[in-house]
Amino acid sequence: MLKTWVRHKEKMADVLTAQTAEKAAQYAAHTERLEARVRVLERIITDRGIAVAEEIEALRDEPLN
Repeated sequence: MLKTWVRHKEKMADVLTAQTAEKAAQYAAHTERLEARVRVLERIITDRGIAVAEEIEALRDEPLN
């Protein structure tokens, strides 16, 4: 009976480990995507900061229709 309980606990630990590894991989992928988006935003701001501001102002001046 004790062996059965220990085997069950080992299987549960294996399942929990697999689930934790899967979530860690998902979080890592999500973080990587967010970092890529931040890099794009940083590049837009540093490379085209003035041009972007001018484009925004030009859009404000355009009529809606």
